[in-house]
Amino acid sequence: MNPAHRQLPYAVRFDWGSSGASAIGGDAGVAVVVDVLSFTTTLSVAADQGIEVLPYRWNDNSAAQYAADNQAALAVGRNEAAGDAVSLSPATVRSANGLERLVLPSPNGSAIAHSLAASSGVCIGAALRSASAVAEWISKKHRDGTALSVIAAGERWPDGTLRPAVEDLFGAGALLAELVARRPDLALSPEAEIAAAAWHSVSDRLGTVLAQCASGRELSAAGYASDVAVAAEVNESKSVPVLDGDRFVDRGR
Repeated sequence: MNPAHRQLPYAVRFDWGSSGASAIGGDAGVAVVVDVLSFTTTLSVAADQGIEVLPYRWNDNSAAQYAADNQAALAVGRNEAAGDAVSLSPATVRSANGLERLVLPSPNGSAIAHSLAASSGVCIGAALRSASAVAEWISKKHRDGTALSVIAAGERWPDGTLRPAVEDLFGAGALLAELVARRPDLALSPEAEIAAAAWHSVSDRLGTVLAQCASGRELSAAGYASDVAVAAEVNESKSVPVLDGDRFVDRGR
């Protein structure tokens, strides 16, 4: 890998997708995954309710066995959810009763978190809902000079290639802006600076922009406008989901 792509001179870095996570996340003291629609938003809702979340790469035949082995419920696909079933939709997690542990597959945010578990020092899942809480936790807990890498998960085109998703840029930018407000001493890479600037450009109209962006319109057209509304609850969560072994647990309270 070209060393320039790792953004090594900077304490705070930003990049996209699984390849970006490999580039900037492997030596990071803290790696933050942002997947606003909807893995990390759903993760934040689960953390608010004290639910442990086990990230998993794919919702394939092995996911059911993995959930059974960990005495956890398995989130199904949005279109498969019926009755009280839990899915990647944050609304289903919010309405769940008696849920203690959840396997949450996702080809983007969950897969990236899964890959970072073995390589980064600390892995956190952040969303617009939790940007302030995560920034506060990082600013207090990590002052040893180790790198902070923020990864926007993005989405996938039909051919499997990365589709940079603007909602993840905003989520990453919100976190970075909150962090800089607390730690102006930190040196941001140009990539991280641009993400923070993107957030500042929409922060006063986030709800509208989130609903009108490509991913927001896609979800609304499929009948999941409520998922977009939950994702737009900026800084309403005080949870900080930190990956502890194979599962996210709330360290913010």
